[in-house]
Amino acid sequence: MDPTPPRLTSLCNLWTLWDHPPGGRAWSLERKIAAIKDAGFDGFSCLLDRSHGKLAERYGLRTVGYISSSDPKEFRALVARNIEGGAVRINVQLGDHDTPVAKAVKMAIQMVAEGDKQGVPCDIEVHRDTCTETPEKLYAIVDEYRQATGRLLPVTWDFSHLAVIKHLAPPYWPRLLVRPPLVQHARQFHFRPFNGHHCQVPVTNAGRGRSIEFKQWWPTVERTLQTWLAVNQNGNELFVCPEMGPVRGGYNLSALPNSWEDCKVLRREIAAAWRIALKSYRYAKTRSKS
Repeated sequence: MDPTPPRLTSLCNLWTLWDHPPGGRAWSLERKIAAIKDAGFDGFSCLLDRSHGKLAERYGLRTVGYISSSDPKEFRALVARNIEGGAVRINVQLGDHDTPVAKAVKMAIQMVAEGDKQGVPCDIEVHRDTCTETPEKLYAIVDEYRQATGRLLPVTWDFSHLAVIKHLAPPYWPRLLVRPPLVQHARQFHFRPFNGHHCQVPVTNAGRGRSIEFKQWWPTVERTLQTWLAVNQNGNELFVCPEMGPVRGGYNLSALPNSWEDCKVLRREIAAAWRIALKSYRYAKTRSKS
């Protein structure tokens, strides 16, 4: 039988549409979700509840949940809430910047186990002001998690945070893709353009094509997809979020392009890069021995 190639699922974080449109009356939740569908996304992500699940079903979209917690007593209820919203995976911002590695490992074990128990995988996000804030802590947690469980930690990769923490200069990918098996094991990636000073830079340049900063960042996306596809991913689903943050909260700046408009452009760019990367995916071109 022919192998089933991996597939890309594009997500829009509802956070991108905070206060949208700028200067006008903010869209309703349903209007946002309808716009996400119209823009070609396969789904959306946020801290889910039943209202999100109903709208996702109405518009034929997938949902990925979200948890931010430092308290294991909350894990069960938070996973359950996201499941009520139809979550097929859950992205987790775990702990705080000063959470000790040993405690973080224990919480990661509990969180992943809770997701498995309730039937929805939980992925631990690389993020500032969490237990994975620096690569040193991230990899220490990964190593101790594997020693304790015999498994690789499921990670949501958001390289922007590590790039800022380490004050990187382009090209960024040699400092970020240092553990290919951990990248290849992941199922969630937040592809937000960044540089070593800012966790978000604009995609577009005032209507004159892609920004210089975007072009400097873009090889990281290409290299990441190539790395992920360098092993057998037959049948696996890769959830990718072109995560452009809004002005509120400080990710975007009021003088820069609109987050939602840049997000739509970024989705198309990632989809094109995926099609190119998939053409050279060697496992999809071979026949299974089974």
